[in-house]
Amino acid sequence: MLERQKMPEQDPKIRRANFSEVALGFTAEQAAEEAKRCLQCKKPKCMEGCPVEVKIPSFLKYVADGDFESAIKEIKADNALPAVCGRVCPQETQCEQACILGKKGASVSIGRLERFVADYERNKDVEVPSMPEPTEKKVAVVGSGPAGLTAAADLAKMGHSVTIFEALHEAGGVLTYGIPEFRLPKEIVKAEVEYVKKLGVTILLDSVIGKIDTVDGLLGDFDAVFLGTGAGLPMFLNIDGENLNGVYSANEFLTRVNLMKSYKFPEYDTPVKKGKRVVVVGGGNVAMDSARCALRLGADEVTIVYRRGEEEMPARAEEIEHAKEEGIKFRLLTNPVRIIGDAKNWVTHIECINMYLCEPDESGRCKPMPLSGSEHKIEADVVIIAMKSK
Repeated sequence: MLERQKMPEQDPKIRRANFSEVALGFTAEQAAEEAKRCLQCKKPKCMEGCPVEVKIPSFLKYVADGDFESAIKEIKADNALPAVCGRVCPQETQCEQACILGKKGASVSIGRLERFVADYERNKDVEVPSMPEPTEKKVAVVGSGPAGLTAAADLAKMGHSVTIFEALHEAGGVLTYGIPEFRLPKEIVKAEVEYVKKLGVTILLDSVIGKIDTVDGLLGDFDAVFLGTGAGLPMFLNIDGENLNGVYSANEFLTRVNLMKSYKFPEYDTPVKKGKRVVVVGGGNVAMDSARCALRLGADEVTIVYRRGEEEMPARAEEIEHAKEEGIKFRLLTNPVRIIGDAKNWVTHIECINMYLCEPDESGRCKPMPLSGSEHKIEADVVIIAMKSK
């Protein structure tokens, strides 16, 4: 059986100091060899694992044959954002987890092959599919994140007239303001947005629904409204010291870095505190993104504090591994109890307590409990709260 192709990556010692994409992508030869590993199952479980049921065996067969144009057409019949999904979708818990090869070895790298054919098309010329006759129906989509863009594309391909209302000055939602450049380059997001616009979708920026109009008002002008309003508000710990200078929510920190390009200050006029000792609280992809951004901003030491163990971390295994390779420290089974500041209200330490795991809670994960007498302090001049959004 053919071995799984290894994705080329930037060296950790180099990439920890830049915002360029970590994964470099397959060559055409690597893509074809990887696609040949597909067993072309008569009842493909991988499709059941895909939220939009992309015809995975079919597109993989095209890739194996070197017919990349047909492969991307097959994907785009069901997925309008393949270059994004190929980079940031959790394939290892969706399509790849269901791949029969994964039962006794390594599953096919479905996501990386999706990324390859999407990049192949973008580097040549993105083809717009033939469109149906207009239905004369009008739909308003609130939000230009992945949900809004996907809904808009599908509606446009049905013949409806679609207008997206985006609150920010750039389209893309969390793809633009949340996910760092080294995981999802903004030129990729812009290219996907342009494809949606080529389908006939109108995108209105700086348009905050709730300020310029209401849903009821939109329904007076449109036949339907789709609400794709974003990932939610930040969640804090409700402990002493969260209002100190140097404490960020991950939402604010990542927005400043990714959307407002604070790492290029003063060329871009949104500053961010570049800490030397940064502590990130949380164990998901947002925590990994925050920690790895802080490192690239020049931190000497970045520590992730998480109240459960590594097996319970919701972040993608790939992101955890990349963070470790770059030198991010992990303090697991550790939970913050307060944040400590100096006389000028700047963060100096975060006080934590050790935890132990007992019976599973309502999420199915083992419930963490505090270990009495294990309180300790971690030096920090920046603390980023990267808890799950409400």
